[in-house]
Amino acid sequence: MNLVIDFGNTLIKTACFEQESLLKKNIFNNAEELQTAFANTVFENILVSTVNKTAEEAVKRLQVSGKKWVLHHQLPLPIQILYATPETLGVDRIAAACGALSIFPGKNCLVIDAGTCINYEYIDEKANYHGGAISPGKEMRFKAMHTFTARLPLVTWNNTVELIGNSTESCLQSGVLNGIIGEINGMIEQYANKFPELKVILCGGDAPFFENQLKRTIFASPDLVLMGLNRILRYNA
Repeated sequence: MNLVIDFGNTLIKTACFEQESLLKKNIFNNAEELQTAFANTVFENILVSTVNKTAEEAVKRLQVSGKKWVLHHQLPLPIQILYATPETLGVDRIAAACGALSIFPGKNCLVIDAGTCINYEYIDEKANYHGGAISPGKEMRFKAMHTFTARLPLVTWNNTVELIGNSTESCLQSGVLNGIIGEINGMIEQYANKFPELKVILCGGDAPFFENQLKRTIFASPDLVLMGLNRILRYNA
């Protein structure tokens, strides 16, 4: 059994795999919780991916039994990275691209990861990763309007946002959420016009809200990053 660990900006996500089959997922608030959960478990292989601390620190703190790999751009990958600055490429973006390869091999894919930031990743039919775009996620947009203005309040989102807000709170919600929907629809349209038979995959913590708001048919995959990490681990193990 293999273990993949995704140290995100706020939470730690793990998944246990047997070959390509996902057996169990967990979410932890910190490394101590993770350590306690797997203290008595022996894994065949472990892949660590981290975006919020150095990889060396993450592995050093992880006392879980198994052969360990750390994800970085120089690790052998099932995709070819054509990014101009691969040393600056986030490992979460690499994992998402590899996850798309697992779902739609031999297809042009656009991955939209709606989380802290909204990441767009393009992988072509020959498994070449080209890059994409990064824009602020919904919480970042709410906080920015509150932080950089004198009087706008800090608001949160809800599931029934109207197009026309009738209060400052609802105007902020409409601007952020309808703005993101318009952005995503526009990006999908541009990619679809440029790349034929495009497959669009949506993942990330905010994916459930945006999943039913988009014009084009998409494939929702909440476990895409974990699947990508497992694909990378199997490629190296």
